[in-house]
Amino acid sequence: MASSRKNRSLFIDQEAVSALILLKSGMLAPVNRLMNEAQSKEVLASGMFQGKTFPFPLILSPSGKVNETVLTSAQKGEILDLICDNTLVGELCVDEIYPIDPRERLRQIYGTEDLTHPGVSATHKRLGKYAISGEYSIDLTPVESIQAMIQEAKEQTAAKHTTALFMAANPLHRAHERFIRQSLERTDLIVIFLLKPYNSANLQYELRYQTLQYFVENFLPRNRVVIVPLESSYIFAGSNEVILDAIVAKNYGCDRLMIGQNHAGIGMYYDQNANKSIIDRLVGIDIEVGIASEYVYCNQCKTLVSVQTCPHGHHHHISYHAESILELMQQGLLPPAVLVRKEISSMIVASLYPNRFKNLAKLYYDIMPVNGLLEEHSEKDFYVELMRLYQTTSLT
Repeated sequence: MASSRKNRSLFIDQEAVSALILLKSGMLAPVNRLMNEAQSKEVLASGMFQGKTFPFPLILSPSGKVNETVLTSAQKGEILDLICDNTLVGELCVDEIYPIDPRERLRQIYGTEDLTHPGVSATHKRLGKYAISGEYSIDLTPVESIQAMIQEAKEQTAAKHTTALFMAANPLHRAHERFIRQSLERTDLIVIFLLKPYNSANLQYELRYQTLQYFVENFLPRNRVVIVPLESSYIFAGSNEVILDAIVAKNYGCDRLMIGQNHAGIGMYYDQNANKSIIDRLVGIDIEVGIASEYVYCNQCKTLVSVQTCPHGHHHHISYHAESILELMQQGLLPPAVLVRKEISSMIVASLYPNRFKNLAKLYYDIMPVNGLLEEHSEKDFYVELMRLYQTTSLT
């Protein structure tokens, strides 16, 4: 994007760009513009905006001395260039600039200002002391392409009901698969919002997409699941994640949101002789929210079960902790197939350890059954066949 005038610049990061795109495109409705000070105070006091639930003020408050100088001297009506990674991404017409308390902002988003929390610390570094409101322009192509994908999938399936799932699939494991299958039983179409966070603690998005797409294409009915990216910026963090998920899902055209029982931010509590959660705070967001049971593998039932229906104790259960499963893979170990489908484990480990073997062809033909023909095999093929050998039980 090229600027037609010489404007002063406001420097923002990719997380801010992502939030601004969602906001401008209507995916955070009822909020459709940056909040001014009066609107921010209204949301803080009520947790509502225009009669609908909204968890915290939606503001732009970039950090840095250059930004602070611009914000403290900008005049109403002035046009500021929005710069991200040395690229002009949009323009903003100043309406109002007002001070904020960064620590209070952290409490609004995360429910805490404890800087030892990684997310809180990262957000604190990118928060300035002043917020700006005003009309702005920005490229909406990322959201428009997702809208087109969802609409095309709806038309292909003639879907009357569309369910949203938000997941990181980091990595995709058997409990994820069961969650997707059971959600599919109650809907015509599933939209999986695959999260793209801004840190290195996750497998690369492309790899997570590849594994999820492999499962969808090979083990689910055709054309009933669509995978779309969702940049998981700071606004989806903390105790309000479920509320933002519901708002985004609704605005993308879904009428149902399914979440896991152990989803971050559900926040079960007891009030007036009833179990409640943050979901009970949803007002005016016309979307059904369902909570799926936690799935475990029971060594007595010999299958994947819900903790609510299995009669055996927790000491018989294998839980699906993504962090621990990922740690195995990061150490170069293939998780048992009861935890992760072998083809998916093979994709991930092969990606994490490229060119691991000195002579893969020799190793493959020395220890694998072959049809006698010389064929090229990838590291993924090797891991798949190795897992099959692990699962051979006749001599064990």
